[in-house]
Amino acid sequence: MAELVAIDLPGGADFVDAVRRVWDRGDAVLPLDRRLPPAARAAMLEALRPTRLLDADGERVLDGDPVEAGDALVMATSGSTGVPKGVIHTHDAVTASATAGNTRLGTSPDDHWLACLPLAHIGGFSVITKALVAGTGLTVLPRFDAEAVVAAARQGATMVSLVPTALRRIDPAQFRVVLLGGSRPPSERPANVVATYGSTETGSGVVYDGRPLDGVEVRIADDGEILVRGPMLMRGYRTGGSPIDADGWLHTDDVGSWTTDGRLHVDGRRGDMIVTGGENVWPDAVERVLATDPDVAEVAVAGIVDPEWGQRVTAWVVPADPGCPPPPARLRALAAERLAPFMAPKRIHLVAELPRTALGKVVRAALVEPPPD
Repeated sequence: MAELVAIDLPGGADFVDAVRRVWDRGDAVLPLDRRLPPAARAAMLEALRPTRLLDADGERVLDGDPVEAGDALVMATSGSTGVPKGVIHTHDAVTASATAGNTRLGTSPDDHWLACLPLAHIGGFSVITKALVAGTGLTVLPRFDAEAVVAAARQGATMVSLVPTALRRIDPAQFRVVLLGGSRPPSERPANVVATYGSTETGSGVVYDGRPLDGVEVRIADDGEILVRGPMLMRGYRTGGSPIDADGWLHTDDVGSWTTDGRLHVDGRRGDMIVTGGENVWPDAVERVLATDPDVAEVAVAGIVDPEWGQRVTAWVVPADPGCPPPPARLRALAAERLAPFMAPKRIHLVAELPRTALGKVVRAALVEPPPD
């Protein structure tokens, strides 16, 4: 039986070397998030049960469970609640994902990938696999640091994967390609910035700028759910079960549609929809309008339970200048001008920051209203 080796090393050459060694002997890797507090780390190890732990002191045996032959990667899910399930990917799936992404991007041996996102998330780890499969140069940073990213570009890095919050801190023109994932991309972006859609279960992005990668099938179910099928999908969850049906379709729990020019438009997570007064409101549509105000740096919209409306549309706004925040009345007027009346936020809260995951996704469940004055 193959081993599952938890890797507890910072991002860098040693991490990549460890992955290579484990894979060369036919075992699978579980990248550990080094930012986890002790209790969360213990819960993850208990749930995912690796058989070995590799850290700066070497490799030691744990009381865990093996993986199946051909398994390459177990990636902890990044849900905000519950025990991590652990998404299993085979070597074939990892290779298929890297090959499809590199093919769409026109990656050549002259390119040089830069990994600066957390390696315990598929968006960060998949940069390593893209580089290994394509045979390109590879630089791995322990974390995102704008100055280090700029320095890497000056030293020859041509391709990088970022999230929107990181993109705002660098000049994307320094790279040939910037893959952008993690959360809603900006509506206007440079031509070299490629917006991706995917998940841990899909092995990273499977749709680039609205177009499925080669070998990827995307279908919209009758209820609007996005279904994905392809060779890069997960094998299953470490804790059992799978969102893939008998016909090979992965049920994403995202809702979307096709645009008139044949691109995939993602409305959001099915659970994010706000039902107010019997009308359906997608947060993304409201956020895009409010974000056009020049005094808005970031915005998130969610539904709050309301005895009259069922849910009321509520917005949390981060001002571009905390000393001169946008007046809520102006934002409501902007929404009323461009949206249906039921979509306009009934309440707007000015906040210093939005709750986000490590990859920049807004955690809507953590958006709470301040107590009344």
